[in-house]
Amino acid sequence: MARLDPQARSELPDRAFAYVDSQGQRRLPIHDAAHVRNALARFGQVSFEDDDARQQARLRLLRAAKKFRIVPIGFIAGQLAGERDASVDPPTQLPAGFVTLLMTDVEGSTALVHRLGADYRALIEGVGALHRRCVVAAGGHEVEVRADEYFAAFESPRAAVDAAIDLHRQLGAASWPDDARVLVRAGIHSGYPTSTVANYVGLDVHIASRICACGHGGQIVVSANTREAVKASAARGVRFTGLGTHRLRGLPEAVELFQISALGLRSRFPALRT
Repeated sequence: MARLDPQARSELPDRAFAYVDSQGQRRLPIHDAAHVRNALARFGQVSFEDDDARQQARLRLLRAAKKFRIVPIGFIAGQLAGERDASVDPPTQLPAGFVTLLMTDVEGSTALVHRLGADYRALIEGVGALHRRCVVAAGGHEVEVRADEYFAAFESPRAAVDAAIDLHRQLGAASWPDDARVLVRAGIHSGYPTSTVANYVGLDVHIASRICACGHGGQIVVSANTREAVKASAARGVRFTGLGTHRLRGLPEAVELFQISALGLRSRFPALRT
């Protein structure tokens, strides 16, 4: 990236910078793609006057990234990690009682590791960042992240469904290293899991995990509990296609499963992997 000389910098309007402080000092030029990438990398090194100034600069930078079709994978992951670190004290209390659990994993992750090598880290950070953004936007709570697996909890069953739909749409629209295609399986189950300090245990957790494992990339599979809860409260905009009753590995009883259909999602998949 060519460094801006003083004259060229002075000729740029204020809107060409992500941050202009109260004294008029301008930082983080964002007038072209190269400078946007540089600003994304340097954002954490800038001292902002207050949190509001930082947030405004962040939004300007993300709008510029969108304009130049730059996917700010590492930036978003870093920002969300910082937000989580800032809220460690006091800890966020996980939902209790009737809880809806969302679990996902990346389809073909081993092949992606072999294909991308060191670039796989950027990809998986970006996938995690999208998960967090969709979960938080829907009012959910991140429970656990393990490599390519993600676990979140919701007080509202419909919120879990909305988060999964949003995630699939955004994954389909995103660009990834080496033009990789990223698909995730999503499983959703509503029940009464036993909560620990920062996680859940019990049969309902295992049911959610098995439901996730039996699906395919791009597919959202839900239990009858979730379907009934959503249909009873907020079913508009989603459809449930019956997939039959299945015996899933390690579960004592067969589970009735349904596929979520919504605008922008694939609708045809192979038989469940049971």
